[in-house]
Amino acid sequence: MRALLIEDTADLGAAIAARLRGQGHAVEWLTDGGHASRRIQEDPFDLIILDLMLPGMSGSDLLKLLRSRRIRTPVLVITARGDVGDKISVLDIGADDYLVKPFDLRELEARMRAVVRRHSGIPTSKIEIADVAIDIAAQSITAAGARIELTRREFRLLELLVLSPGLVVPRERLIDQLFGYENAVNPNALELYISRIRRRLKASRLRIETVWGVGYVAKADDAPTADLN
Repeated sequence: MRALLIEDTADLGAAIAARLRGQGHAVEWLTDGGHASRRIQEDPFDLIILDLMLPGMSGSDLLKLLRSRRIRTPVLVITARGDVGDKISVLDIGADDYLVKPFDLRELEARMRAVVRRHSGIPTSKIEIADVAIDIAAQSITAAGARIELTRREFRLLELLVLSPGLVVPRERLIDQLFGYENAVNPNALELYISRIRRRLKASRLRIETVWGVGYVAKADDAPTADLN
């Protein structure tokens, strides 16, 4: 997932960014609401994690601006304000969920997954395609009856592909969501990860096909030809 974290408390922001990057997410971290308001309009993100007390522009004003411009990116608010009235106010102006500080980073991750699932119309964190079962919450994969192990980035890559089964996911989107804009990426890095995943799935009926010049598609052996996503 490609997430934008907007949090001006240095220790908390660093802890969240490190945790999510360690889980294989691409995270861009900003500390100023005004800067964030411009950044949100430059590039799409899968999720915005938003503090309310920010320099430059408050989180509430940023959220109002975002929704007034019909930017529908899901927003998870993190704040020290635990009053019911504050929660209702923020949810009513367009937040998708609300988490009160301090919180366990595992709960933050669970809420992120839930918000993105609801936004994508996916009811559960468990995905089955062909004879492969993927539990996104547990970070586990069973292929042809046997558990396989992937690195966190390999897992995220497979997750991105199986969330759109039978559809081609553009190469640029995969690179963007896996690596973000913060790291220089070797041109062959994506192909290397795809090659590793294919080896792990060799005994299963799930295939990762290359659509040359476009991207990759996850499909069962008996699935029809893919369409461009």
